[in-house]
Amino acid sequence: MNIRPAQSSDMPGIMGIFDHARKFMRANGNPHQWTDGYPSEELIETEIRHGHCFVCENETDGMVATFCFSVGNDPTYSHIEGKWLNEAPYGVIHRLASNGKAKGVARQCIAWCFAQHHNLRADTHADNLIMQKLLKANGFHECGIIYTRESPRIAYQKVTDAAPSGLQA
Repeated sequence: MNIRPAQSSDMPGIMGIFDHARKFMRANGNPHQWTDGYPSEELIETEIRHGHCFVCENETDGMVATFCFSVGNDPTYSHIEGKWLNEAPYGVIHRLASNGKAKGVARQCIAWCFAQHHNLRADTHADNLIMQKLLKANGFHECGIIYTRESPRIAYQKVTDAAPSGLQA
């Protein structure tokens, strides 16, 4: 699996992956996440310009997944109903999506992100049971609820020392 920064020329493939992911979510009990054309082409173009959007390719299927990854404070995570494992600098995974053509893609994306930064945060919709299971299976701990676009999301964190002490600075 090759993970690389997305380019504007990748936009049709990226948007196709998001279309597939939206349909998959609807078919698997998650009708309320990524509605109204979210994520938009404008948002993804901005993520590409800032160097936050990545694509995953394999030799057999070409582009099979996309995600956004950034390091630094994310305003979405400034308030949590619950408690983060720590308040140390962190990386964020957003909009992880696959076209379903390759197995284990999400695990590889998470591993890549963790190799970039050993303190990660992510969130997902309460109806997205597949992503919840995936995050937990990849070492994330449920920390509480955050709000994005006025909607609650379950917040997760993965750290090198997975013991939730709450005392790290």
